Amino acid sequence: MLKTTLTRISIVNAEYYAYHGVKAEERKLGGKYEVDLDLYYDTTAAVVNDDVKDALNYEEAMYCISEVIAGNDNYNLVETICNDILSMLMDKFTELQLATVRVRKLSVPVRRVIAYIEAEQTIERTN
Repeated sequence: MLKTTLTRISIVNAEYYAYHGVKAEERKLGGKYEVDLDLYYDTTAAVVNDDVKDALNYEEAMYCISEVIAGNDNYNLVETICNDILSMLMDKFTELQLATVRVRKLSVPVRRVIAYIEAEQTIERTN
């Protein structure tokens, strides 16, 4: 008997412009963000049936990211953005077993030259 395994679907470098941060300038001027998302679920039905209706809809997952990062809420922390994205995904997709999100803030107002700051969070469904 074969053991069911999880398949990973990844969204890489989804780009957004949003108005988050602790400093007033960040909230007024905004900045670029990138998001990576790894979604793990049992694809047995999707693979056997070769049918998109049995698969996790990654376009809807991207909509969840957009709702959080480009929505009306302003966040101080990228960690909170990660948490809210994962919470929305777990509520929306009951088949989702594990998810990891990485949020990169590309326009960081610090007195150093850096490419970005990044927060990563993972959530796992417990039965």
